[in-house]
Amino acid sequence: MVDSTRATSPRTGAATKKSAATKVSTSKTAAAKKAPAKKAPAKKAAAQKAGTKKAVSAPAKKAARPSAVSAAADRAGGERARRRSTPLLTGPSAQVSGTGAAVRPKRASTSRKPTLTVVPGPDGAPTAARRTGAAKSGTRRRPPTRRADSAARPVAAPRPANISTSHGTPESGQAVVPGLAELLSVLLSAGQMTSRTLGLAAGAAAGEGWERRFTETLHFLQRRVKGDYAVDDFGFDEDFTIHTVFPVLRLLKDKWFRIEVRGIENIPADSGALLVSNHSGTVAIDSVMTQLAIHDAHPQKRFLRMLGADLVFQLPVVGDVARKTGATLASAADADRLMRGGELVGVWPEGFKGVGKPFRERYKLQRFGRGGFVSAAIKAEVPIIPCSVVGAEEVYPMIGNMKTVARLLGAPYAPITPFFPLLGPLGLIPLPSKWIIEFGEPIDTASLGPDAADDPMLVFEITDQVRETIQQTLYSVLVTRRSVFF
Repeated sequence: MVDSTRATSPRTGAATKKSAATKVSTSKTAAAKKAPAKKAPAKKAAAQKAGTKKAVSAPAKKAARPSAVSAAADRAGGERARRRSTPLLTGPSAQVSGTGAAVRPKRASTSRKPTLTVVPGPDGAPTAARRTGAAKSGTRRRPPTRRADSAARPVAAPRPANISTSHGTPESGQAVVPGLAELLSVLLSAGQMTSRTLGLAAGAAAGEGWERRFTETLHFLQRRVKGDYAVDDFGFDEDFTIHTVFPVLRLLKDKWFRIEVRGIENIPADSGALLVSNHSGTVAIDSVMTQLAIHDAHPQKRFLRMLGADLVFQLPVVGDVARKTGATLASAADADRLMRGGELVGVWPEGFKGVGKPFRERYKLQRFGRGGFVSAAIKAEVPIIPCSVVGAEEVYPMIGNMKTVARLLGAPYAPITPFFPLLGPLGLIPLPSKWIIEFGEPIDTASLGPDAADDPMLVFEITDQVRETIQQTLYSVLVTRRSVFF
């Protein structure tokens, strides 16, 4: 059959080739259909078909060139296979390249799947999607075409990948929500800024030196826990007074009453002395304010050891605090012991008569008693320092006295002020009057000798001298005072 095909005419040979190709494709199709259906037929039939296939395909291999139809079929099959393996690209990245030229699709690689990367163009817009992967051997990449004026135009900086460049759906490879690291960084920065602002505000509210005061408070707490503090024979706890009582009273002294101190140089540096002052204010807070004013204004930070009445130490809480802050019972023995020990002792001879006097009698000194403080100063041979306090009379203006209530409570008086008891606890808030504390020149007693304390006329004369000095100082300060509150 093969010999007769070779001997025929060219037309007959071409027809024979077509029929042979048709038979080959038919035999392939029949073999593909019969193979899965008959998996267990005899091996002889398979061998015969294989021999027939080889016999028929032999003349086809010897042919000089395949026909145009078969070549077109092969190209069409390859084109369909390439389209099926190429991923679909939608959007501007699949249409226009960075230079404006259309992107030609490339054949799929048989080694691995292609990946897509988005590269920003010179104007910030995403360029065409480029496929990276293993290309077929023998293929060459085509360099992108460049315009002639591309070198003259300035190239813009590429935009970050997490910023969308379009108004619609973000392109592939772009992140819309920032990552966890960015969020933590923003929160940390906000926390640092907030803490710095709060620290500055707290420092401005606390004033200068707040860090030093905070450190001192921590050390005070450590000493109290360990018991590393000293208390003298009269119960005075210096560490407790400085770090517990004085900070609270200092707010009233500096911010509320705005106390002005005059004549602090008249107080001795380290020797004993007796300070005599007027008493007023309905509530006896002028004594503790005088103590704090001396401590803050004196160069040696001296403490005033106050002599108090019996009623002060009978109160449950006030008595303990008074002992710890340096107060002691107003007795001649305690006063003499303190002054001989070099302490600065304070006494208020008016007592409750001066504190509880009505507002119409303000700044008028009451009787100073029999002059027991003068006798104590002469025996201890210490100077007497007159002290005048202006402004304490207006703190709680006393306009009435509830004598029946005072008798039931066992108190010397029960005051009625413009705000108490009408406003209840709010009436206990003191008025912000302007205070002036002036210390007069010391009155010497050491030159008189200890025996002069037994001379009643001398004692009365010195007592009257101290009283007149304080009264004249009060009048002079009241004349120069501009206002009660300023």
